[in-house]
Amino acid sequence: MSTSARTTSRKTEIGFVSSKMGDKSVKVTVPYKTPHPRYHKVINRKTVLHVHDEKNETKVGDKVEVAETRPLSRLKRWRVIDVIERAVAASAAVSEQDVAEAVPTKTTKA
Repeated sequence: MSTSARTTSRKTEIGFVSSKMGDKSVKVTVPYKTPHPRYHKVINRKTVLHVHDEKNETKVGDKVEVAETRPLSRLKRWRVIDVIERAVAASAAVSEQDVAEAVPTKTTKA
């Protein structure tokens, strides 16, 4: 058996960068939908993956493709393969006043 003929099928997932934890580390949220076992309503679920970003090229909000890899630390078992879509703007903290201005209420005249 030659080493060049060896092929592995590693899982790949597509998700969104939800947090930058430190140098070369990000959290990626992978959303999926599943039916409720009894009521059969579709429920939104998510999986949070700890991912290794070797080039520090991702930002919060980017859509990325990640693949399984050997354990890189206590939690990191995934690595970034490709940035599919860049975030439009840098995420900034949203204050309560910003939310109050954006959301229409009964007292706000349209």
